[in-house]
Amino acid sequence: MYGLSHDKLPRHLAVIMDGNGRWAQERMLKRIIGHQKGVETVRVIVEECSRLGIKYLTLFAFSAENWLRPKTEVKALMSLLKKYIRVETARMIDSNIRFNVIGARQELPPDVNQAVQEAIDRTARNTGMVLTLALSYGARQEILMAAERIAADLSSGRLSSGDIDEKTFSSYLFTSGMPDPDFLIRTSGEMRISNFLLWQLAYTELYFTEVNWPEFTAKELHRALHDYQSRERRFGRTSAQLQNRS
Repeated sequence: MYGLSHDKLPRHLAVIMDGNGRWAQERMLKRIIGHQKGVETVRVIVEECSRLGIKYLTLFAFSAENWLRPKTEVKALMSLLKKYIRVETARMIDSNIRFNVIGARQELPPDVNQAVQEAIDRTARNTGMVLTLALSYGARQEILMAAERIAADLSSGRLSSGDIDEKTFSSYLFTSGMPDPDFLIRTSGEMRISNFLLWQLAYTELYFTEVNWPEFTAKELHRALHDYQSRERRFGRTSAQLQNRS
């Protein structure tokens, strides 16, 4: 599809899955129906990314700010999340996908946290794609947490000021051990980052589509990836410098 070059796929793809509620409202449906439909899209995109050979897929599933939504919607989302994780764990095992979560997990309901931990444990030995859900996640909160931990280690003597560089700082983030995203997709036409992976997205290619998440198909994914492969990633260098390095 779209003549994708497998050697030019992003190693790490991040997605802001937006538009579930909008999709439902356009059809005069309850918002939770949109979220349920969005879960079906998650399954399709996870399977396609795994099939293509993408190594890391990170999905923004529930933000730190989403706790401010109506309690009935939050409760329904947590129930849907628990169901998804439990149903999909066997599928992840069969597909050699390793499950991971970033965010303030302590804020999740105990039963959801239990389902998360079980999925992490059961897929820990898988060697294929790493599927990460960002749950109760906020990038500013993550950066503040990292700064607090660094300050504590400086105070205790476990770390010296000369040790602090970008690599060290990154090791204090939720995403420690993961490469920064090469490509970010956001659906539903919104053109902002919304407090997602602010540190990690410094050199990430961004892609915005009008398509709502419930209608984001494997075909739409291929279209986005084709756009990514048409770009030149310079990381501050000139095109001539890149050509001389190749």
